[in-house]
Amino acid sequence: MAKRRKQRTHLKGDGAQAPAGSANAPKSFILKHGQVGASLTQLVRDMRKVMEPNTAARLKERSRNKLKDYLTIAPALKVSHLLAFTLTPIAPSLRLVRLPAGPTFSFRVERYSLIKDLLKAARHPRSIGAEYLSPPLLVLASFPQAGPNTPPQLPLVMKAFQSLFPPLSPKTISLSSARRVVLVSYNEENVTIDFRHYLITVRPYGVARRVRRLVEATSGTKKKSALDLSNHQDVADFLLNKTVAGYESASSAASSAGEEESDNAVSLPTDYVGRNNKKGEKRAVRLDEIGPRMELKLIKIVEGVPGKEGSVIHHEFVTKSKTQIAKQRAEHAAKEKLRKQRREEQERNVKRKQELAKEKGETGEEVDDDDDDEDMDNGAGNKREAEELADEDDEGAWDDEEDITEGEDEEGSGDEDDNQAAESSESEDERHPPPPPKRRKR
Repeated sequence: MAKRRKQRTHLKGDGAQAPAGSANAPKSFILKHGQVGASLTQLVRDMRKVMEPNTAARLKERSRNKLKDYLTIAPALKVSHLLAFTLTPIAPSLRLVRLPAGPTFSFRVERYSLIKDLLKAARHPRSIGAEYLSPPLLVLASFPQAGPNTPPQLPLVMKAFQSLFPPLSPKTISLSSARRVVLVSYNEENVTIDFRHYLITVRPYGVARRVRRLVEATSGTKKKSALDLSNHQDVADFLLNKTVAGYESASSAASSAGEEESDNAVSLPTDYVGRNNKKGEKRAVRLDEIGPRMELKLIKIVEGVPGKEGSVIHHEFVTKSKTQIAKQRAEHAAKEKLRKQRREEQERNVKRKQELAKEKGETGEEVDDDDDDEDMDNGAGNKREAEELADEDDEGAWDDEEDITEGEDEEGSGDEDDNQAAESSESEDERHPPPPPKRRKR
């Protein structure tokens, strides 16, 4: 029987093409670094869901992977941001790295809540699915305007979060792709940054809650959407909210219809996802928090990336004088200059070796590569020389296991016997060279 060939049913025509602007959208790695608990691991998974679809949702970290490995592979995958969670003795921390040249923001996670925690606490939890197919919208709130009294680190934090999400263009954005909102607000009282994640929902405007429930139940296809009218004799009892005291008044019904729709009613400019959400219809917009939730405190801002840090732009607990700052900048400049010289030297060595290999291939002659080997592995050569010197020193060392004979030969032997013995010993030495001396055990 022939083997059945799998068809790519998830790619259909134009739908297989990436949406416009997705190639230039910022991409991110979200990972945990070091030994962390199960709760922080789940927070990493929840943050990946927030950043979908422009993140590595199935990234697997291994214990032997280091942060340098992700920084090395990120440019090849066009990753622009790296978010690393780690656990410190004080509290969990988050490092936001802008690739490839920095800066690096270090936050302390004061408090956080997972998606499952918010769903358990919600009165009407929502099932999330297709909302993660489009990136969220970013809203920055409560950040002070730029001015002489504004802390200089806040504009940098705002730009860092803005670069983390795709730019919003009201003229080109598709209304159906606006499904989620990420709110980043500044708390001036606690000097912290609040991170929230919401789901956008729309409802009919000016319709009472019980009428809306009846309409949604009759048009629904799932069994759980059916209404329980066993305690009512007529559907009017349900719509008018009949109780022991009587029916619901018209004023209370009107207030229930517009209690949460007074200030958030909009007219849809185009069709939106959901039932009967057509162009021109008036709908009430609501935000439902789905998590995760974090409270961040900015600790430090450093130029560069981890492993190649530059000067410290801001530190929450350490302040330096102008002299110390100038000295620190001079040290970082010297390190960068030395790193640049080493890189140039390495490039020259690689170019010279390529030219030697090319000449060898053209002439067919052997080229002396002793100098090349020394340049490529100078440290290894020094190590080998040190080992050889140590071996030479050990050749004349005393061996405790070697047999030692005390005394001299018997006195009765004459000169002729001595000469014959010397000649025989020389001939034996020529035939069987003596074994090398034993080395001293360390």
